[in-house]
Amino acid sequence: MSEEQQRPQAAAAFDALGADYEKAFAGSKTHRRSLEWLLGRLAPGSRVLDVGSGTGRPTAETLADAGHDVLGVDVSPVMVELATRQVPAATFQCADIRGVRLPDASFDAVCVYFSLLQLDRREQTELVRRLVRALRPEGYLVLATVPLDIEGVDATFMGQPVRVTSFTAQALTAVAEEAGLEVLAQEATMFTPAHPQARPEPHLFLHCRRAPGRLTATGAAAPAHPSPPRMG
Repeated sequence: MSEEQQRPQAAAAFDALGADYEKAFAGSKTHRRSLEWLLGRLAPGSRVLDVGSGTGRPTAETLADAGHDVLGVDVSPVMVELATRQVPAATFQCADIRGVRLPDASFDAVCVYFSLLQLDRREQTELVRRLVRALRPEGYLVLATVPLDIEGVDATFMGQPVRVTSFTAQALTAVAEEAGLEVLAQEATMFTPAHPQARPEPHLFLHCRRAPGRLTATGAAAPAHPSPPRMG
C-alpha cells in the first residue's frame, strides 16, 4: 500500500472513532503515570509536541493545564476539531507529521502515544530520528506503542479497518537508542479499551531523553544506558 493510500485510511479510521477513542482509553493509568513522569522533569513553560494528538485528552490537556506550550498534530480532521474545542489552551494542526517542518532543537519534549502504528518500520524509524533532532539538548521524548512483531497486518480496531506495523519491545528500544535517545525508564502493561469491540492489548511506554555525549556516524548521540529501570 502506498503512502497516499495509508494516510487517508488512518484519517478515515480516526475520523469515525472520534470521541469514542478518548472514552475507550480514558482509564489508562499507565498513560497518566507517563504524563506525570514527564511533568516532573519539564521546566515551566516548556514547548511540547504531541504527535497524534487525537481529541487532546489526556496528553495535550494535561500539559497545557500545567502551563506548557503545546502543539498537537493529528491526521484526522475530526480529532483536530474535537481537540481544538476541548483544549483551547493548546494549538492543534491537522497534518501528517511526516510532512510537518520540525526545526532542529525546537521542542523541550515530544510525546508519541500510539501514533506510529500505521506507519511502516522504515517510516517509524525515520520519524523517531526526526523527532530526536527536533528536541533541544537533553530534551525528553515519551514513546508508547503496542509491542508486537507485526508488519503490514490488516486488522480491525474498535470496528475500524487499519493496517498495523509494530516492533517488539527490544527492537523499539534499539530504534530509540540508535536515534540518539537514552531510555531512562519503561513500563509494560496490559490494557483493555472500554469499547465493546476492543480486546486486551499489551502496551509499552518508553521514557527517554536526548542522549548527551559523542555523536555516531549518523549524527545521533550514542545511547548511554542499555538497561533502563522499569516503572511501577
